[in-house]
Amino acid sequence: MAEQTPSTAFEWAGGEARVRELVDRFYDLMDLEPAYARLRAAHGDSLESARDKLFWFLCGWLGGPDHYISRFGHPRLRARHMPFRIGIAERDEWLACMGQAMQETGVDPALQARLAESFAGTADWMRNV
Repeated sequence: MAEQTPSTAFEWAGGEARVRELVDRFYDLMDLEPAYARLRAAHGDSLESARDKLFWFLCGWLGGPDHYISRFGHPRLRARHMPFRIGIAERDEWLACMGQAMQETGVDPALQARLAESFAGTADWMRNV
């Protein structure tokens, strides 16, 4: 019997528990790795709100429940990030941190490649300096 292909990236990633694991590892790495110090500094004292917001956003963006939209409306990513300085260095730190988090949490390599490509396009679009 052939394995059923997931209908969404959310299912492919493993659902809410696995998306939460990915987001938590992403923010844990910001606290742990000196390579992500600039990224961490942009988030203020606490990462709790950012953890929840990224988790809620990624669930919907990956094709799962629209937790973010139900709480805040349209994500308006660029507008919401405009107050923060996002240049090439910040973009690259975000992408590296997410790449490491995907690898360390065991995201399927084929899904990692697809997500990395999508994240790169979005992260580059977010640049404002």
